[in-house]
Amino acid sequence: MIARPLGLCCVVFLLAGTNAMADNWGHWRGDEGNGVSTTATPPTHWSPTENILWKAPIDGAGSGSPIVWEQQVFVVTAVPVGDGALDFRVLCFDRRTGKPQWQQTATRATPHQGIHETNTHASASPCTDGQYVYAHFGSRGLYAYTMDGQLAWKRDDFPPMDTRLAFGEGSSPTIAGDRLLVPYDHEGQSWLAALDRHTGKTLWQIERDEPTNWATPLIVSHEGRQQVIMNGENYVRSYDLATGEELWRCGGQTQRPVASPVANDEMVFVGSGFRGSFLAAFRLGGEGDIRGSDQVVWTIQRDTPDIASLLLSENRLYFHKQKSGILTCVDASTGQKHFGPQRIPELRTIYASPIAAGGHVYVTGRDGTTVVIKDQPRFEIVATNSVGEGVDATPAPVDNQLFIRGNQHLFCIQAAD
Repeated sequence: MIARPLGLCCVVFLLAGTNAMADNWGHWRGDEGNGVSTTATPPTHWSPTENILWKAPIDGAGSGSPIVWEQQVFVVTAVPVGDGALDFRVLCFDRRTGKPQWQQTATRATPHQGIHETNTHASASPCTDGQYVYAHFGSRGLYAYTMDGQLAWKRDDFPPMDTRLAFGEGSSPTIAGDRLLVPYDHEGQSWLAALDRHTGKTLWQIERDEPTNWATPLIVSHEGRQQVIMNGENYVRSYDLATGEELWRCGGQTQRPVASPVANDEMVFVGSGFRGSFLAAFRLGGEGDIRGSDQVVWTIQRDTPDIASLLLSENRLYFHKQKSGILTCVDASTGQKHFGPQRIPELRTIYASPIAAGGHVYVTGRDGTTVVIKDQPRFEIVATNSVGEGVDATPAPVDNQLFIRGNQHLFCIQAAD
């Protein structure tokens, strides 16, 4: 497949040079899956005309988050092409200038099912390991491209998803060594699969007795074994990465989970917040059904997150109340509150997940407002910013930059020299 140049233009607002770039953000929740960069120091202040290095227009609609690898930035989108059909596209931009490097249409198809008015047909985030870029369009298939835009392999044999109330799809894949974890929870037969990331071949696939779920798998290690942690309406579950064998499970979740788990060396934290509230810390060494056992370290049953995932930074666990701009921070070891529930001024509805970088936490609302607070046990606002358009995707912090995918543009935010 031949890569085609984008018919887009890039608007450069500031011509400040970038600093040396060494880090990557290959997954929408970062390398560890916790939403944290330990090396990035992005700006804390910006506006539609301040500290915007560049912004690039994006056709169509998508709420998948941007990912960054060296000098390339990737996003996905679904573009109407007439008669209900969509082009499902993968876009690559030059990180230094915002100019398009390549674009590929993974497939052109007419969706078999509608979506919620706030969802898009390209809401799963891509991921990359520096060799391939993986774009998952759910029922429309999974596509692996080389870094220069050549199709390496595809899996377009997945059955159509039947999502709850036709709300649409959105779970993202996760890279684990030579494997790619693909979640597929819906109202039909749900499953979780591990694919060979080089070929797309199925290594194992296990059925799940779970209804629609928009969460993304998290890979954790414990006593020499890698586990795949999956949220779910019926149970939180752990699977052996090598075989797909279920290791442990725990009930108590709320309906149609969306938030993805986070973890430290000892515990994994999983929550949901639609028509109920549940958040718990689980030890990683459990077996079988662990509900009511000492493997459940603590639980919280109010003000827990719905759409946005948890953030774990330096043993502080941050989470929203449902979809609101009300934030809570607790000690990850004990579940005891540092602060909250704290209403953040100017933030109302939240879909993007919070991230942490450079000693700050970035919390972004659907109207494009990002409030920056100090990453500390005490609530303290540093700045309130906006890109001037709606944002549902989680920002990506890399080096001295912050990448925000808005409803119409991809923004690179960097402080002027």
